[in-house]
Amino acid sequence: MSSKKEKLLDILRIAIVVAIVLAVALNYRTLSNLDIRSLISGAKSLPAAIIIIIGVYCVKAVSMVIPASMIYISVGVAMGWKEAIIVNILGIAFEVTVAYFFGKFLGKDAVQKKLDSAKNGEKLIGMLDKNQNIAIFLIRLIPAFPIDISSLLMGTLNFSFPKYLILSVLGIAPRVIAFTILGESIYNLIPMKYIIIAAVLFLVIFSVAMLIKRTVKKKNNTE
Repeated sequence: MSSKKEKLLDILRIAIVVAIVLAVALNYRTLSNLDIRSLISGAKSLPAAIIIIIGVYCVKAVSMVIPASMIYISVGVAMGWKEAIIVNILGIAFEVTVAYFFGKFLGKDAVQKKLDSAKNGEKLIGMLDKNQNIAIFLIRLIPAFPIDISSLLMGTLNFSFPKYLILSVLGIAPRVIAFTILGESIYNLIPMKYIIIAAVLFLVIFSVAMLIKRTVKKKNNTE
């Protein structure tokens, strides 16, 4: 790519990021408290409602301020649980796809700046430096890692998109199903602090296991 094209692409990236930041800042309260149930009830047909929900997931992918649990629960309340699970998982597939390609478009430097300010950013990079397939699944499974920020990062690392998509959906699916079926009662059944504690313990065990595996491999190579 020529220097001129690179500069134009950089300007386009900056313009898009600034536009998104301004749009989110001006509509932060609306986005963070989005009345998804009203949006669904206002749809004239089921296909229209599904398109609206997928649109919300896509907006979440780039704005990163719409609470994920709010979407899962709202869709679960507005639809039958079977239909809601299918629609939510379809929405997740669109969300991680949009964020992946948005990260690829922004480039590693821009995403790294976002990651530096994110909670557990260093742990996220550390996991991806190890077994990538296992790491993608675990990062999705553990609620400590934000879906959209981790998707942006994975988009910059040139992961195989089909594997990324399948592992992402499989990893996120358990909590999507739980929130969709149980709704807000999940907070009473399993307090979030216990979920975070379990996630941290799981992360520590995984890191130790990978360290032992790497040490044993190095030892075998030197013998």
